[in-house]
This record gives sequence, C-alpha cells and structure tokens, in this order.
Amino acid sequence: MYTRDYRDLIGGGLLLLFGLFVGFHALTSYDIGTLRHMGPGMFPAWLGFVLAGIGAVIMVLGLFHPGDRIEPHYRQFIAVILGVMVFAVTVGAFGMIPAVVLLTFAAVLADDKLGVVGAVILAVVLSVLALLIFRVGLRVPLQMFKWPF
Repeated sequence: MYTRDYRDLIGGGLLLLFGLFVGFHALTSYDIGTLRHMGPGMFPAWLGFVLAGIGAVIMVLGLFHPGDRIEPHYRQFIAVILGVMVFAVTVGAFGMIPAVVLLTFAAVLADDKLGVVGAVILAVVLSVLALLIFRVGLRVPLQMFKWPF
C-alpha cells in the first residue's frame, strides 16, 4: 500500500488536463458571448473548466489518503480498443448489425465471466437494441445489413 492514491492522482490529472484543453479550446475557437446572450462557446468552456476543477479536487484528495498498487490490465485494454476499431472498420462495409455483433465478441474478450452462449445472447440483445434505437426510435438512416460482395 502506498502513502498516496496514485490512481486518483493520475485520473484527476488526466481530467484536469482534458478539462483545461476543452475550456481553452472553446475560449479561443468559439464566440463566448455574454451571460445574457450566450454564444456557442460558453457551455463547452464552462464544462471544460468544471471538469478541470473536479480533476483538481480528485488529485488533492488523492494526496491525503493511501491507495493500492496500480496494476494495469493489458488484455482488457487491448480488447476494448480492438472492439472499437473493429466497429469503426466494419460499420461502413457490412452495416450496423454485423458491426455490433463483431464489437460485442471483441469486447467480450476482456472478461472471463461471460462464455460463448452469453456472448451470443449479448450480441443479439445489443443488435436488437441498436435496431430499435437508431432505425425505429431516432430514424437514423443507417444500413442495418450491407454486404459488399
């Protein structure tokens, strides 16, 4: 056990940096306007600075309480990144349903608890939800199936 919680220090630092980036980007790229007539940059600027403040609070709290050792889990990280990459590559070529199924199977590699039957059930449920949300509910013109052959 360490005297400081390095997870909070690292996580809070990343939130702080990202929030400052978003806030300053919004300030320099968009019209802020006034409080009475807000411009398109007001909300992202405030949101970024609030996020930076939350990150700073998390970092300060991490200095004052002990934490466990940080052990990175590479398999889970690679499985999640692989799932996102597989989805991005396949959604345009094969459609939404095959991309969701492949994403599900790639992401299931991150967990030992879900077997093949559970992965198939999860893929079917997520595919049906994607169909209902995007095609029926939002009427987004995504192709559900598209075969390039």
